[in-house]
Amino acid sequence: MTSFRPLARAFAAACIALLTCAGGPLLSSEAQARARHHGHAAGAPVVVELYTAQGCSNCTKANGVVGDLTSRKDVLPLTFSVDYWDYLGWEDTLAKSEFATRQRAYVQALKVREIYTPEIVVGGAAEGPALDSKTIDGLIRTAVGAHHRGPHLRFLRRATRVQVNGPGAPAEIWLVRYDPKDQTVKIKSGENKGKTVVVHNAVRELKRLGVWRGAPKTYPIPAAEDEGLKTLVLAQTPKGGRILALAKG
Repeated sequence: MTSFRPLARAFAAACIALLTCAGGPLLSSEAQARARHHGHAAGAPVVVELYTAQGCSNCTKANGVVGDLTSRKDVLPLTFSVDYWDYLGWEDTLAKSEFATRQRAYVQALKVREIYTPEIVVGGAAEGPALDSKTIDGLIRTAVGAHHRGPHLRFLRRATRVQVNGPGAPAEIWLVRYDPKDQTVKIKSGENKGKTVVVHNAVRELKRLGVWRGAPKTYPIPAAEDEGLKTLVLAQTPKGGRILALAKG
């Protein structure tokens, strides 16, 4: 009499192999989705912040350096225009006082001697003058290689809310909205009189949504003030610390 047990075992093994192969791409797709919304350890881009001013004579070159970063997939450059140089004769058309407040938090956290422009802050963890592309590349490489635990961020209800949960130390949750279209500004007075400044990924809104302390929590996201802006939510160590995770709307 022929035994069917070996055939049954072979059939079961084949089914398991088939299910495993079929499930592989699905799991990979889910992992890729998580990577788009979670921290650097999951492959999210490194946030590179430029602090600049339209009336700053040295900032024109820095704007170009940041412009070169916009084509990189591993980097998300953001331009924060500050207002503390307005007294030099030109009122920056994109500046807001809260941007300078954010920069001052970095000055204290990173132990910088004094606030200045153009300054680059990479991943909330390191800073330097925004004029040397080699220095900036080095800071980015260090940030890409730094693995750390952060919370998980996920948009809900068409990005009207953001959910924060998972591992990680307490963090501040920040809403950033920026314009992906280049902003061209003709300077009519001050140190850059007669020049045309091009600003890339100009930040237009910055709002602290609250503090996350480890328990799952959902934060409402206010409507954008203008059309065409990109939405970004950051989880960041309090008081100008490292950026732990991000979600892009």
